[in-house]
Amino acid sequence: MSEHFHNLLVIDDEASMRHMLRLVLEQNHFRVTEAHNGAEAINLIYREKFDVILSDIRMPDMDGLTFLEQPEIRALDSTIIMMSAYGSIDTALECMKRGAYDYISKPFKPDEVVMTLRKAQERRTLRQENQQLKAALSKHDKPFAISDIIHSSSKMQQVLKLVQAAAGAESPVLISGETGTGKELIAKALHSESGRKGQFLAINCSAITAGLLESELFGHKKGSFTGADRDKQGLFSIADGGTLFLDEIADLPLELQPKLLRVLQEGEVRKVGATRAEKINTRVVAAAGKDLQDAVKNNLFRNDLYYRLAVVDIALPPLRERPEDILILAEHFLAALCAREGRTVPKISAEARQNLTAYQWPGNVRELENYLEKALIFSHGEVLELPPLRTRQSAPGQFNPEEYSLKVASRRLEEEYIRKALAKTAGNRTKAAELLEISLRSLMYKLKEYGID
Repeated sequence: MSEHFHNLLVIDDEASMRHMLRLVLEQNHFRVTEAHNGAEAINLIYREKFDVILSDIRMPDMDGLTFLEQPEIRALDSTIIMMSAYGSIDTALECMKRGAYDYISKPFKPDEVVMTLRKAQERRTLRQENQQLKAALSKHDKPFAISDIIHSSSKMQQVLKLVQAAAGAESPVLISGETGTGKELIAKALHSESGRKGQFLAINCSAITAGLLESELFGHKKGSFTGADRDKQGLFSIADGGTLFLDEIADLPLELQPKLLRVLQEGEVRKVGATRAEKINTRVVAAAGKDLQDAVKNNLFRNDLYYRLAVVDIALPPLRERPEDILILAEHFLAALCAREGRTVPKISAEARQNLTAYQWPGNVRELENYLEKALIFSHGEVLELPPLRTRQSAPGQFNPEEYSLKVASRRLEEEYIRKALAKTAGNRTKAAELLEISLRSLMYKLKEYGID
């Protein structure tokens, strides 16, 4: 039982009851934390994750039923079991309606608690396995959608509005952005939003030699060159009715660029060694990690092909220009990685959150994901341990939009005042809320938002 349920919170105003439960549960390898009422429990929940919560119903300040109604508790994934010496069937039903898993009437035998926890663990294990199975099935069956792109920044919202507007058109799309910003994800979103019934196929133009790339894109006839022992369909033909994503388009060899231009202009392809062209309806989405206009100026990329590709130009901002997305992406990647490894998702401390948002992320979203995967390998506690990161500093002469953002400055000032109020009141949140002239509930939300323990 201790493999899944090991961290448990006992809430009861009777010290003797808490002591008895601690003895029983620690014998069964639980790590027990105590709280004397619901308000104290909520403070503890902000600091630590609990697998199970055992709560009395009748308590001072905040009783058990009120505790269950708190938004912080409703959002928990913990298994909650209620206890009472004054209960009835109606009380038990009311607890279940408000989100409790089970109900135990006092007085009870120690074995009853252990048995209830064992049943709860079996139910939790089955639920997790069911969720993992559903996730695995949906991953294979569900097409990628624009809603799958994790973001909260206004810059990415503008990008996705452009994606939605351009998705239904037949015109080519050029996606520009630094390495790791998610250009292929945007290409997949364009395809899924387009309603096209054909496949989404992708190829990296820099990863294949010119001779092989021509055959991969356009196909070839049997006997057209040494080793061509059969006809081969190219990706343009295979993706007919769908979308072909040409990554690193700036590296497309000059000798193939006229052929691509013909596909875009005429809607037809000619296989290597063929005498006739074939009509296709394949939408082209291209991506460039470097400035294509520079390639045009240096005669490395055809001017007419550039303008044909850039009918719709979507520029992806680097992660350093949308810091609001860093933490939401980090939490998403951690959840996905832990689901893959069958691990409990660790908390990100306030210090770690500051370090993550202060870093430049030159490798963008891909670097963030790789960094978190590496951190998980070496971190085994309930709080994620992160390797050191350099703080974000603007290069000489580089414009940093955060330096002029009133929104960012306002958030920083608010966080600073909250920390000052907590320091002034020695961590007393009720008194800190009074100093800040906000409700205790508002303060609790803000503590969670800023990751203040």
